[in-house]
Amino acid sequence: MNAQQTRHFDFVIIGGGPAGQKAAIQAAKEGHSVTLIERDQQIGGACVHRGTIPSKTLRERILQLTQIQQHCEAAGIQSDSEIQIPSLLNHLQSVVQAHSDYMFRQIERNDIEYRHGQAGFIDEHTLEIIQPNGQRELLTADFIIIATGSRPRNPDNVLIDHEHVYDSDSILSMIYVPESMIVLGAGVIATEYASMLAVLGSQVTIIDKGNRPLSFLEKELTERYVSTLENFNGRYIPGMSVDEMRVDHVSGVSCTLSNGQILCSEKVLFALGRVANIETLNIDNTGIQTTPRGLIAVDDHYRTAVAHIYAVGDIIGPPALASTSMEQGRQAVRHALGKPSAHLSRTIPVGIFTIPEMAAVGLGEEAARAEYGAIVTGSALFEEIARGQISGIQDGLLKLVVAADTGQILGVHIAGEGAAELIHIGQIAILKAMRVDELVENIFNFPTLAEAYRVAALDVRQKREAMAAKSDRDNVNKTVSGQ
Repeated sequence: MNAQQTRHFDFVIIGGGPAGQKAAIQAAKEGHSVTLIERDQQIGGACVHRGTIPSKTLRERILQLTQIQQHCEAAGIQSDSEIQIPSLLNHLQSVVQAHSDYMFRQIERNDIEYRHGQAGFIDEHTLEIIQPNGQRELLTADFIIIATGSRPRNPDNVLIDHEHVYDSDSILSMIYVPESMIVLGAGVIATEYASMLAVLGSQVTIIDKGNRPLSFLEKELTERYVSTLENFNGRYIPGMSVDEMRVDHVSGVSCTLSNGQILCSEKVLFALGRVANIETLNIDNTGIQTTPRGLIAVDDHYRTAVAHIYAVGDIIGPPALASTSMEQGRQAVRHALGKPSAHLSRTIPVGIFTIPEMAAVGLGEEAARAEYGAIVTGSALFEEIARGQISGIQDGLLKLVVAADTGQILGVHIAGEGAAELIHIGQIAILKAMRVDELVENIFNFPTLAEAYRVAALDVRQKREAMAAKSDRDNVNKTVSGQ
């Protein structure tokens, strides 16, 4: 292939998921020539086609179904219909297609060239694109952004046959709700599917090495998750791993735990992590470095060891959330162009779509104490909030973490339906360095779940006043003792 056949762009983006798409749009809006390369048939990546959109669609349908059943029971109407997974997802394809079409329209109206093919580095400036029909094309670029995402980890010692043992991509191919399901892992994907299947009536057992699921969240939140799981006849087994797994096509799957105990279930979901999609990129032809975990190493601006090559999204590791990945893509482009780029901070919210839903932003209690010293926490229970009573949300909690001396809001942590929406009030409060009294003195619509912020803030105020009163008494006692 000669020089005339090599196309040059200001930016080449590898990967059409949320991170890559937002990076491409940001570069195009800055007036630069951009091409976006995606090896799958459609744009959107795992987020749209196998992950976030499908799983949240399933969750929404499950909640709708259970609410209908609860209303029927309250009215004395019996429903014995058997739940089938496909019926819950009968509009999934339309949801996925609508979001994929929207993303592609954004690409088109921003004059971004789209290429369907697999990209690999020839050198640090040159990429070879292999199209599905076998045709090859060379591209060069001033800047290259890698956003190729991840896939489920599939270890050699576990047979994932997608019939008895599923991974997080194939779980949605299950055509019925199994009587029992063992879930290996207690991260975001594992806990989301575990709670959904438990609500649908499957007897779910989560097995994990950790002491509690989703250990990056506050303990109060994960305790509510486990409690809800147990209410649906599920259970969480901490501090354990599976040493051996055997598939019996008649009786199901047996798992031998690290303590020798044997557990059997009809199906197994293996959700112990994901691996970065970098094996086909030929990064050995560049100076890009990887971490011991097989991720691409980047600095605070998502720049690799090669100054003009950036990496964003799942391929650089946690938090590996769609929302975070989008912003990483945008910030990487801004840094490449020499524009001010913000380092993503503690104000990034986390939303976990388990049942109950959970969300957090800012510092947890332990981290806040380590950084600020004395802190105060305040809580509001949704069961004591009028909207929680009206909507039947009895497993909700909102927790504020506040600096004891200044009253500055440092963290917000929520469990309960609507948590991922409610958390944004806390996000703005932290961004604006608000004091907790501002939540007390402002009015929230009634009845709403947002009122929980004011209730939790009143709890903090009462505790701070008690601390101040105790300090005054101690000072008086010291003075009296001195006299």
